[in-house]
Amino acid sequence: MQTIETPRVVIIGAGLAAVYTALKLAPLPVVMISPEQLGSGASSAWAQGGVAAAMARTDSPEAHADDTMRAGAGSVLREVAEFVTKAAPEHILDLSELGTGFDRTADGGFVQSREAAHSAARVVRVKGDQAGSEIMRALIEEVRRTPSVQVVEGAEAVGLESDGAQVTGVYLTSAQASGAGPMLLRGAAHVLATGGSCGLYAQTTNPARIRGQGIGMAARAGARIADAEFVQFHPTAIDVGEDPTPLATEALRGEGAVLIDCDGHRFMPDIHPDAELAPRDTVARAVYVQMQAGKRPALDTRHAIGAEIVTQFPSVTEACKRNGVDPVTDPIPVTASAHYHMGGVETDLAGRSSLTGLWVCGEAASTGLHGANRLASNGLLEALVFARSCARDIATQVSLENASEVELCLVQGGNSVDVKDVTTLRQVMTEHVGVVRDESGLRRALTEIAALEARHSDSDLFLNMTATATLIAAAALLREESRGAHCRSDFPDPIPGPGRRSALTLSEALALRDRIAKDVT
Repeated sequence: MQTIETPRVVIIGAGLAAVYTALKLAPLPVVMISPEQLGSGASSAWAQGGVAAAMARTDSPEAHADDTMRAGAGSVLREVAEFVTKAAPEHILDLSELGTGFDRTADGGFVQSREAAHSAARVVRVKGDQAGSEIMRALIEEVRRTPSVQVVEGAEAVGLESDGAQVTGVYLTSAQASGAGPMLLRGAAHVLATGGSCGLYAQTTNPARIRGQGIGMAARAGARIADAEFVQFHPTAIDVGEDPTPLATEALRGEGAVLIDCDGHRFMPDIHPDAELAPRDTVARAVYVQMQAGKRPALDTRHAIGAEIVTQFPSVTEACKRNGVDPVTDPIPVTASAHYHMGGVETDLAGRSSLTGLWVCGEAASTGLHGANRLASNGLLEALVFARSCARDIATQVSLENASEVELCLVQGGNSVDVKDVTTLRQVMTEHVGVVRDESGLRRALTEIAALEARHSDSDLFLNMTATATLIAAAALLREESRGAHCRSDFPDPIPGPGRRSALTLSEALALRDRIAKDVT
C-alpha cells in the first residue's frame, strides 16, 4: 500500500464545516479530500432555511440558547448552547464580509424569518430558500483564492488509521470506480467533516453520498459516538416520489403556511398550541400519523404566501413544478423524511473527539447543542462555530511549515457496493428505525443489518454505513423512553427528570447486536 506523509492538515469533507475549517486554518497548509467537485453532494448546499442568529436589538443570544434548550427536550448541554448562540452574530457578519448575499431590508438590516420552536424571527436567509447554496458559493470562491488550501477532488475517504486511541492517517481511494485497494495519507492533524447519516433511510432529504460513512469510519477507529438514536425527520419534505425528497423549507410555515389533510382540515392546532411552528419532532409525528391513516397531508401556502412563493421561495417552486404541482394554486403534498442526525462523533468545545489527532465538526459531530431535537436552522450555525473551534485548537498544536501540494496516485476504488443491499439497508432503517420505533422492530433491524454486513466484509464503504446504522438502532433500543425525535411506541413517555445523553462505542453496539442474534437462534 502506498503511504504519503504531509505536514498539511487533512480535512475530510466538502461541505460548510470542511470549507470553513480550511479558511479558518489559513495560513496553515491544508489538503481537503472531496469525493466530488467541491461543494456538490454536500447537505450544506441544500440547506434552505438559513442560519439562526440573534441579530435584532429585540433578541439576544440568551433567548436563542433558551429556545435551543427547550427544543432539545432536556438533552442539550447549556454550556454548548450558550457558546454557540453567543458566537452566532459574528459568524453572520463574517459570512457577509466573505461575500454571502443575505437578504437585506431597505435600511440594510438582515431579513430574518421565524421557524419552528423559535420565540423570535432570527433565521438569516438568502432569497427565501437558498441560504445553503449561497453560503457555499461565497466560501468556495474564497477557498479557491486561498493559497494555503489544496483541494483534491475525486478522492474518497474509506477508513482511518488508528490504534484505538489515536488517529494517524486516512485511507483514500478513487471515488469514481471500483478496482484495487486504498492508499494511506498521514497529515499533521485530521478533521472529519463528512456530513450526517440520513441517507441511510429510504426516505431522506439528504444527498446520495450522505449515508453515515464519516461517523462509521470514526466508530470503526474506536471513537465514542453520542446521541446516535436522535434522528430528526423533517415534516414537510415534498411527497412526489423523488429520491432524495425535495424540501419545503420551514420558513414557509414561518410565513403562515398551514398543514391540512386530504379533506382540507388544518390538523396541527388540535395537537400543539404553536400549531405548525411546534418543535419539528411534534410536527413530523403528526404528519407521519396522517400518512399512516391515509389522509395525505399537504402544506397549504395559497392564502399566506400566494403567487409570491415563486419569487420568495424559488427552490420550492421549482421542485413542485417539475412534479406537476403548482404551489400557487395547489396544496403541496408532504411527508416526514429523514433530515438531520443530532448524533455523531462525540466532541468537546474544541472539536476534539475521543481519539487523539481527530477533530470532528458539522453534522458528523455530536457536540451537545441539539439534544433530542435540533432547533431549526441551528445546523449550519453549529457547523460554522465548531469549524472555527477545530481550526483554533489545531493551530495551537501544529506549526506553520512550507508544504508542497500532496500528489495522490489514487487507484480505482476497491470498495464497490451492491446497490441492492444499500437499498435494502435503507428500507430496513425506514421501516424499523424511523419516526416511530419499538423493541421488536429495533431488534429486527439489528439482525437484518448484521446479515447485510456479513455479505460485505471486504467493503469499507458498506461497513461504514452498517456501523452507523448499527449504532443508531442499538442506541434507540437502549433508550426506553420517548424524547424529542426519538419516539418509542412501547415507551411513549419521557423518563422523569432531566434528559441524559447517550454514548456508545461500536464494540458495545456490536456486542448488543450479537446478544440479540443469540436470542433469535
